[in-house]
Amino acid sequence: MSRAPRVGPRELLRYLRGHVRVMAVAGVLSLIAAAGTLLQPLLIRSVIRAIEESRSTVGPALALGALLLGAAVINGFREYLLARTAERLVLTVRERLTAHVLRLPVAHYDRLRTGDLLSRIGADSALLRLVVTAGLFELATGGLMILGAATAALLVDPVLFAVTCGGLASVLLGAMVISGRTRPVSEQAQARLGEMASGLERAIGAVRTIRAARAERRETETINDSARLAYASGLRLARLKALITPIAHLATHGVFLLVLGVGGARVADGTLSVGDLVAFVLFLFFLVVPLGQVVTAYTQLQTGLGAIQRVEEILRLPTETAGDTRVAERSPSMPAGSSPARAYAVEPAGFAPSPTSASAIAFEHVTFGYRAEEPVLRDVTFDIAPGTRTALVGPSGAGKSTVLALVERFYEVTEGAIRLGGIDIRDLPRDLLRARLGYVEQEAPVLAGTIRDNLLLAAPEVDDGRLFAVLEAVNLTGIVERSPLGLDTEVGESGVLLSGGERQRLAIARTLLAAPPILLLDEPTSNLDARNEFAFREAIRAVSAEHTLLIVAHRLATVVDADRIVVLDEGRVAAVGRHDELVDTSPLYRDLATRQLLIV
Repeated sequence: MSRAPRVGPRELLRYLRGHVRVMAVAGVLSLIAAAGTLLQPLLIRSVIRAIEESRSTVGPALALGALLLGAAVINGFREYLLARTAERLVLTVRERLTAHVLRLPVAHYDRLRTGDLLSRIGADSALLRLVVTAGLFELATGGLMILGAATAALLVDPVLFAVTCGGLASVLLGAMVISGRTRPVSEQAQARLGEMASGLERAIGAVRTIRAARAERRETETINDSARLAYASGLRLARLKALITPIAHLATHGVFLLVLGVGGARVADGTLSVGDLVAFVLFLFFLVVPLGQVVTAYTQLQTGLGAIQRVEEILRLPTETAGDTRVAERSPSMPAGSSPARAYAVEPAGFAPSPTSASAIAFEHVTFGYRAEEPVLRDVTFDIAPGTRTALVGPSGAGKSTVLALVERFYEVTEGAIRLGGIDIRDLPRDLLRARLGYVEQEAPVLAGTIRDNLLLAAPEVDDGRLFAVLEAVNLTGIVERSPLGLDTEVGESGVLLSGGERQRLAIARTLLAAPPILLLDEPTSNLDARNEFAFREAIRAVSAEHTLLIVAHRLATVVDADRIVVLDEGRVAAVGRHDELVDTSPLYRDLATRQLLIV
């Protein structure tokens, strides 16, 4: 993944834009609390002077108590507001990331690792809490406290203030240099964590294969290697942060000792009163403690910015719908002066096939490669008439599944065009295009949840009667009847509680339920036994009267009755025709049929 431009305060403020009001309220509360805190030394000085002058201390003492109580209440409420804002910020970022990740082009999933994406959504977004609670706001409020305390200390005694500044300057400079180095180390630590999550996700997803291969030890060691790298990066970050604490203590203790020494001497020679020295020491406390908080907050801010960097790397990837239609280009079948996006709204009802087109789907000299230098399809041309069954056959690696992926616009063609009803699919919004397509993948994925959840994925408003009807059509009512939960029977992670054939039939049922006019089926019978394959073929025959079917098949027996068979070989169309025609005209098809005992 290419690295996003380095993020800075501007991007951080953009993240906080929706929380301006709450942040403003918290800022006002911080100002009030800071003012009350800075008044405390003055009230203490008043109490000391009242004692020295034998006056009543009740008034200053009550005022001091009220000030302490008020500051505690205000600070507590402010902390709650900041914590709530931080949680809201994390929620907002996670919602944005989730929506964005699910809309990335499919090609990105070929390169990105699932575990790393999960780490960015979960762990990296959580670090944004630090930006609000212990980063940006502590930096701002600490800065205000430092300014107020420094001003008050200067007014009490300029000499002691000069001594304080001299003692803090060098130490503060060193702390800021160290804090600035935490961001790249933090980014590296988060990246290592993402690598570890990716390895773990990979192993869990293939846990049965790993167990069967007795590879638990090797996989454990691989994941542990990633964990050790994450540990090493975390340790580097911890070392940097650990250096800041002793520096802050050195600054605090050293300056206090220095002030007490110089201040004590000035009290002894009468140039400074005891009350002024006590007030200055308290102001020094209110100066040094926030100074340490500012250094820590700056470090936390750098960690948060590192997390934002990794979040931005995902958010700056273009979504699939960013270039949904070629608005600058118009399909020849469209009226002049209109744009594809306006002519075809996202509602399926907005689709209007070209009146001059006799094809449901047409490939016109299509060339495509997952990598530019290695084309998978080369100059592929064929068409599919509406209401017909067309089969794609050929050796493994011929590009059959790629054809279906291109129709779905999971990828864009390199050359040529694919037309749906005479309209270039690049001129159609993907929502509208896919509303007309039903797609059953080769792996027939089943989502964790219930049978009902899986069936309603593409048709959420369907009633139970239609659910049972489509299950019966694919001979899958048995899994509903054998459980008292019926449609609410759990299927397990990735459908692990179902057999391979049941998973495939459930995926087919899900697609049939949506009832799109065009069905794309990739090896729909690869996991079916003979009885269920026959039932499925009958179901397909029943729906083919009202649907256009494009079927990828390795088992030719399932498509010998197709209206048309397209034979692919090494990414090219080798032959087109019916079964009996191809047996005579295509050596490749005849060889495939012979090997599968369809001809002798």
